[in-house]
Amino acid sequence: MIFKTVAVLTKVSGSGRRGLDPDADLAVTAGWGHAGKEGATMPGKGRILQRPYEPAELEAIAEAARSRGLSVEQALALLGEDTRDVYLNDRAYWRNVPANVWDYYIGGYQVIKKWLSYREHALLGRVLSAEEAREVSSTARRLTALVLLQPALDENYRRAAASAYEWARA
Repeated sequence: MIFKTVAVLTKVSGSGRRGLDPDADLAVTAGWGHAGKEGATMPGKGRILQRPYEPAELEAIAEAARSRGLSVEQALALLGEDTRDVYLNDRAYWRNVPANVWDYYIGGYQVIKKWLSYREHALLGRVLSAEEAREVSSTARRLTALVLLQPALDENYRRAAASAYEWARA
């Protein structure tokens, strides 16, 4: 299923030990945020790698599309034609955050980037807990589901708007 392939916490190959070490590999040091005036957190550029989907990621998208009554082309148009690898630091990253999931805004803020900006090691003063690192994966997966629901949500809105009661004006 697509959600298992989205935002997978991954160790950079060639960066030492076999698996991720939560005490060493979960520090957010990729430049996602820094201190501004009067204690405000300012967003940083961070580090992302834009890349094409891998075959297994495309297959997961195709499966998700079928289960939602979408074509692969429709799903890719919703998710974006490519994906992002979003880096915590030089040792770890979240693999496969679809372009339109990465670029998803709520309340004027880019959701995942905003979350990361407050967790930059220099601001937070500690590494992420394993639970916090999993939260990025969970958030990206929820946003992926929401993005894939957009056609159904839009249609539901159109139906509701068309049958809304018109109040008389006084």
